[in-house]
Amino acid sequence: MIRVFVCGITGAMGKNLVIQSKLFPEIEIVGGLGHGLTNNETLPVYSSFDEINVSMDCIVDFSTASIVDELLDFAQNKNIPVVLCTTGLSEATINHVGKSSQNIPIFRSGNMSLGINLIMNLVKQASSVLEQDFDVEIIEKHHNRKIDAPSGTAIMLAEAVNDGLQQKKEIKLGRENHGAKDRLTINLHSVRGGNIVGEHEVLFAGSEELISISHSATSRSVFANGALEAAKFIMTCEPGIYNMDDLVNQLILKKANH
Repeated sequence: MIRVFVCGITGAMGKNLVIQSKLFPEIEIVGGLGHGLTNNETLPVYSSFDEINVSMDCIVDFSTASIVDELLDFAQNKNIPVVLCTTGLSEATINHVGKSSQNIPIFRSGNMSLGINLIMNLVKQASSVLEQDFDVEIIEKHHNRKIDAPSGTAIMLAEAVNDGLQQKKEIKLGRENHGAKDRLTINLHSVRGGNIVGEHEVLFAGSEELISISHSATSRSVFANGALEAAKFIMTCEPGIYNMDDLVNQLILKKANH
């Protein structure tokens, strides 16, 4: 049994993670960090890392960027693997992730959906074929409570575009008020409204055709399930940084062996 501690357990994703964990017989949620109540009020909820007195095997983080540094210090001190799902990290915190991964295994992804990983591979392949003959625009939509813009997934998709190119494009949020589209720039557009779970679209616009590669999440459960799969995966890993590619490759290998 893998004992999972959830940072952000009282948030929308944390609550969903607790619900979805019922579908994973090898995982037990033992508590979390947050404010307020969870869907399961029998779970202990702590408001600071200093208060935590429950044993755990893995930490899954769906909190906010402001506490990630403290989380990394706590995990290193306890020698606990981390599944880091929080986006909008500063450059300093990203560097902290890298240093921490020398001591503990860390799974980090801007999007925990297995489908997004497939989309990224398609985007990279399309980009390598289309090269510089197409303009590239990325549109992402999320609920009005999301703090960071652009989304971590939009940045991942832009990087996937560049992975397929010999001449890399500059990545910019939005675009200037005036002037023609710069073909050497990938413009990221962020929409915030209502309760949109998450939508991403990569547009390759040529002179005579438009290619669209898109992904829509209809439920937060898809991210919770991905995070729980990542928790199972990270328990088998040595110190280092891992991502969705590593998880998907392991799942493919397991299916091939069966």
